[in-house]
Amino acid sequence: MNPDVTITTLAAALPAVLGLFVSYQAYRGYRRHGSATMGLLAVGIACFTAIPFAVQSLVAPTLAWSDALTLLAVVSTYNVGLAAILWSLRGDD
Repeated sequence: MNPDVTITTLAAALPAVLGLFVSYQAYRGYRRHGSATMGLLAVGIACFTAIPFAVQSLVAPTLAWSDALTLLAVVSTYNVGLAAILWSLRGDD
């Protein structure tokens, strides 16, 4: 395997892993306290960090998506994530 590809993949995976960790912590807060805002925050962080990496690195190559479709999917997950985070910041618990 090309070392440049390995380094690039690891560098791209680090924010996804950290995002999953933060999202899991928010999910635990949701489960412990029944807070809908924490649940939305968990979904938003996952959609903003981990899911785009999975789409770009795993789903798109597996399904042979075009670059345009991959970009559309990634940007859509960003938008869903930001909307969930924004909704969680409203704090209507």
